[in-house]
Amino acid sequence: MRIGIIGTGTVGQTLASKLVSLGHEVTLGSRTKDNEKGSAWAAAAGPHGHCGTFADAADFGEVVINATGGTVALAALRAAGAERLAGKLLIDVSNPLVFSPEGELTLDPVNTDSVGERIQREFPTARVVKALNTMNVAVMVDPAVLPGEHNLFVAGNDDAAKAEAVALLGEFGWPAEWIIDLGDITGARATEMMMPFWLRLYRHFGTGEFNYSFKRNA
Repeated sequence: MRIGIIGTGTVGQTLASKLVSLGHEVTLGSRTKDNEKGSAWAAAAGPHGHCGTFADAADFGEVVINATGGTVALAALRAAGAERLAGKLLIDVSNPLVFSPEGELTLDPVNTDSVGERIQREFPTARVVKALNTMNVAVMVDPAVLPGEHNLFVAGNDDAAKAEAVALLGEFGWPAEWIIDLGDITGARATEMMMPFWLRLYRHFGTGEFNYSFKRNA
């Protein structure tokens, strides 16, 4: 499968490397075609790894993953181009984290809106699925790094798109029964609002290699 990834940071590169290792062909997109991080990743990734602009990545991908920060996601996807996202599964991994000069965290948007919803509103023909944004990237691409069953969440308006996302996540090692469907794209509000709690846990544990595990009566 051809996959375009918007964003060349740690999350984008880690997802891209995992996908290439699984046999997919990936274009990693950034603002400029000659982005140093993108070029270095592509050089190390081998023949199935490419770099280019946001538009190049969106045009290339049968599936597109937004791995930019939540505060710049819309701008990056606008640069990618609505016509290149139309009809495609668009997996949004972003979080709307805003840090004050003192390091205090807030979210924008929050409570009555989410990045996932804003993306779906602005790109109504894209099939947006929120996923993977409640964990460290090492856990995203290798759930076996943690013992036992633990959970990730998906939310989106298109059930077929969510099923496609779950199938791709299964290649990462996520069994379908570990994945919790939170319903339509408004479910992105809940997962994005988990991030302040996640960061508190990160400070407590001293590592990002942890995740949520939910138990219920049968």
